[in-house]
Parts: sequence; C-alpha cells; structure tokens
Amino acid sequence: MYARSTTVRGDPQRIDDAIAYVRDEVMPTVQGMSGCVGLSMLCDRESGRCIITSAWADETAMHATEGAVHPMRERLAEMYDGQAEVNEWEIAILHRLHEAPEGACTRVTWTRGDPGQMDRTVDTVRMALLPRLEDLEGFCSVSVMVNRDNGMSALAATYMNREAMHATREAVSKMRDEFTQQLDMDVMDMAEFDLVLAHLRVPETV
Repeated sequence: MYARSTTVRGDPQRIDDAIAYVRDEVMPTVQGMSGCVGLSMLCDRESGRCIITSAWADETAMHATEGAVHPMRERLAEMYDGQAEVNEWEIAILHRLHEAPEGACTRVTWTRGDPGQMDRTVDTVRMALLPRLEDLEGFCSVSVMVNRDNGMSALAATYMNREAMHATREAVSKMRDEFTQQLDMDVMDMAEFDLVLAHLRVPETV
C-alpha cells in the first residue's frame, strides 16, 4: 500500500473553507479514482498547517493519478493562501485498536535514518513500540509511512480526543527518545493535529 501526502501551510482563518473543499470536492473525486483506498485530513488550527493523505493500492495507481490530483492541490493552496508540499510513502504499518471517533486527534512524528535500516526500523516499531502505544489511555490507532530512498518516516498516532493526546506527551516523549537513540535516527519534526477527515480504508498490517 502507498500514500501521497500533501501539506499546506496557510491562513488559519481560512481553515474551515479548506476542510469543506477537501470534504465536499476533493475526497469524492479522489475516492472515485482507480486504486484509491481512502483519504484523511489533519489540521492544526493555530498554525494553519493541514495534511491531506490519500492511500493507494499500489505505487502504479498512485502515480497514475498525479495529473488529475494536481489541479485540486493547486486550488487548495490558492484558496488557503498557502504553498503545497507533496511527499510519497510506502505504508509500512497500519494498526487500529479502536475506530477514531469525532473529536479524535493525531500526533505525527517525522524521523530520518539510514535508508538501509528501514526494515529494522519497521520491525522495531511493530515488535517493541506498538504494544506500549496500545497501553496508553485513549489510544486509537497508529500508522507508519516510510520512504526507502531517503530514510524518512512518519509515525501518526491517533487518540480519542485532545485531552487523551495531551496526557500521553510525557510517556510518548520517553518512547521517542529511546526509539530514535536505539536506531540512530533524527527527529525532524513533531506536531499535533485535529483529525478532521478519517476515511483511510487501509487494511490492518499487524
């Protein structure tokens, strides 16, 4: 399974318009494309940062839709008064303990490591990190997306609500430090979002 993420940083005052556009126009169009396995949208209302992620059955389907998706991406950036950044990923892990309810929030951590150690990284997350995340109060699901060419990975953990996500900060910070030190990885960024659209239908991989 593969995913394409589009990150737009724009005017926080226009975020509701961006959500409505993705929900009412982008999502139905993209979901109708061959090979699409769904779409999700994360938003940070304070910074104006949004991440729209579409999932695809394979890399061929993802690349075949780029031309059709491009005008919608440009329209979103224009109406949001922002710039779009696109990344392509392999979906290495998707695990759901509970379906995300309305009001769910997601913490995303981006890391970079040795591309040659990507299999070890994924195995370590699956065997050592997932059981500890499952023990956290309010935990719903986790996904890990990787780029085997540049060593980047993005781990997105979703919680029942913002209070549950905030309550995990200290525990997750310790896990993050332990995990990245063990695998000699650098944390490139970390951010917390509202999960405003949760329609990724990627099958469980754990």
